[in-house]
Formats: sequence, structure tokens, C-alpha cells
Amino acid sequence: MEQTIPVSAGAGAGAEDRARIIRRASLVALLGNAALAAAKVAVGIASGSLAVVGDGIDTSVDVLIAGMTLFVSRVITLPADARHPWGYGRAETVATAGLSFILFFAGIQLLTSALRSMLSDSPHDVPAFPAVVVTLVSIAGKLLLALNQYRMGKKAASAMLTANAQNMAADVAISAAVLLGLGLSFYFKVGVIDTAAALAVSLWVLKAAVGIFLEANAELMDGGSPPEKYKAVFDAVRSVPGALNPHRARLRRIAGFWDINIDIEVDSRLTVDQAHRIATQVEAAIRQKLEAVYDIVIHIEPAGRRDSGESEGFGLTESSLGGAD
Repeated sequence: MEQTIPVSAGAGAGAEDRARIIRRASLVALLGNAALAAAKVAVGIASGSLAVVGDGIDTSVDVLIAGMTLFVSRVITLPADARHPWGYGRAETVATAGLSFILFFAGIQLLTSALRSMLSDSPHDVPAFPAVVVTLVSIAGKLLLALNQYRMGKKAASAMLTANAQNMAADVAISAAVLLGLGLSFYFKVGVIDTAAALAVSLWVLKAAVGIFLEANAELMDGGSPPEKYKAVFDAVRSVPGALNPHRARLRRIAGFWDINIDIEVDSRLTVDQAHRIATQVEAAIRQKLEAVYDIVIHIEPAGRRDSGESEGFGLTESSLGGAD
């Protein structure tokens, strides 16, 4: 059974292992998609199928995506410096957002071509049979690539690889739609059905691009953390004797890892050393509850005497999740 890497992003070995998994998955995606894209574009042009050509263009975008993920896999392992004190993990999220724009542009291009062909007065010939063969090969190849990217993405806790797996899964559906269009074209001897299939493919590509962008944007805005993750943090705090009233919890993702900030209260009569020991126990409890933790910052306050100047404009409490505060 696949397991995510349960180490801090600051641990060199864990970060290197993660980057190595991403590089390996990206290389598989690059080679596999390059072969499929070349075959579909060539056969699509030769057989006169706009839908197959469009499917090949979409796969060509996947080649660019794989190349970009290979580059990003090296960037995210760079150590933190004065300009980037949190390291370069956000490069993965930025790249994911960028990939959504590339995919969206490809969808617009295919949509334009399909509409132009449908509105044209030129006759729409029925595509040749090799278009069916290459589409069947594409479905099998894309399915294997999607499974590979999903497994590697889960193992490395990589949003970028997971997004790529979703994109390739969508490609399987796209190729299936192309195959259906080709089948109907052959059955009814009507070439325009192939063009209609290309139009449907373009809309699917646009939908996938928007979905990937929204997910990446949520991470860039430090949002989208699921409630169950917050609940796990609050439960971890409650499990430590002396740790009281967890509040102003903030979780965000950095390249598949969790960056956590939370305030807790302790008995005001404790020494600094005793309060620090409680905070250390809280950190250990959180790391047991959540895998792939990047960093944890715990702010300690005296019980019952919350700072009057403390901002309430950010962070969550247990009551925010429907529990008792």
C-alpha cells in the first residue's frame, strides 16, 4: 500500500525523496505523452480527423506539463535563503496554476478550430479507420499514465502530480468521446460528427483548466484546508495536559506539506521552561496526527488573559468548526 512521505519538509532526506519521486513520475509522463501526442497528431492529419488532432494537441500540452514538473522538481529542493526564507516549495503551486493557463489556451484553440470547421461550407469527410486505432491506443496509454501519476502524487503528497493525474484521467474521457464520435461518423457516414466531438473535447479541456486553476489559487491564497485537518490539530492540543483553549489556528499547504500556526493558553504560574515543554508536547502531538508537516509555530498565552490587542481577523477556533470553544 502506498504511503505519503511523513517527514518534515525541512528534513533533507525527505525533501530529496519527494523530489526524486516527482522527477521519476514527470519523466514517465514526458516520454509517454510525447509518443502518444506524435501518433495522434500524425494519424489525425493523415486520416482527416479534427477530433483526433485536437486530442493530440491536448496531449502535446501534457508534454509541456511534464517538462515543467521536471524543472519544478529541482527548484523545490533548493534550500531557503534570504529572499525565500520559507524555501521554494511554492514553486510547485505556481507551476500548477501556470499549467492551468496552458491547458485553457489549448482548449480555446481547439474550440475555435472546431467552430470554424462546423460553420465552414466545405464538405466534412468521414475520417479514415487508423484514427480509431490510434484513439484506442491513446485510451489505454492515458489510463496507465493517469494511474502512475496518481500513485506517485499520493506517495509524494504532490498537488502538482495529482492535478496532472486528474488531467490525464480527463484525457481518457476525451479520447473516449473522440472514439464515440468516430464510431458515429463511420456508422452514419457523416463527417461533421467528428467535428462535433472535437467541440465537446474543447469544452471538457476548458472545464479541466478552470478546475485546476481554482485548486491552485486556493493554495496560493493559503485557503482550502479541510476542516478535518483543523479538527486533528485541535484534538492534538487537547490531548496534552496543561494545553488550554487552542485558538487562532492557521493551516496552509506548501508543496504538499502543512505549515501550522496556533495559539494556546497555559497556567500563568508556570515557568518559561515548563510552558515551553508543553508547547513541545503539543508540536509532537500534532505531528502524530498529521503527516507531512512543514513547520509548526505555537504562541503561548497566560490562561484567561488573552492579549487585548490580539487580532481576531484571522485563524480558526473550535467553535468555527462547530465544536466547543
